Amino acid sequence: MTTARTAYREVSAQGGSPVRLVVMLYEQLIEDLRLAIDAMGRSDIEARTHKINHAILILAHLQSALCAQANSSVTQNLETFYNQVRNHLIAAQAHGSVRLLTQEVTDLLTMREVWIEVERRELAATAVELGLDRPDPAEPQASTLSGRVEG
Repeated sequence: MTTARTAYREVSAQGGSPVRLVVMLYEQLIEDLRLAIDAMGRSDIEARTHKINHAILILAHLQSALCAQANSSVTQNLETFYNQVRNHLIAAQAHGSVRLLTQEVTDLLTMREVWIEVERRELAATAVELGLDRPDPAEPQASTLSGRVEG
């Protein structure tokens, strides 16, 4: 069964930039971990395991994208971050730790915000390249209007 949310994500993914896709993967990671935390509260081991395993698959996808990039300090830092998240997810699964999952949600939310800022800057740079950051010549500008004398 396809939900509206899934359909929206599929459509967004088809036309999304690589950075938009990374943001979407972070959002799915966060959602998986929130659902795993909820499953822990219900003592639903099967649901918890499923969601944590899905989150680990998403991390693997994010890491595989890093392999294609140049070996930079950013790439190395992201690699370290993803390894740390994976290790914490495995530990949270083994020990049933809500605390570890909650900390990972917090860390992933922070990283998601960083990627959103990267996306904003990327869009702004594209707008400049396309000349979309310039005002529309058909629209009157505030400086032009303020110089008029009404009579």
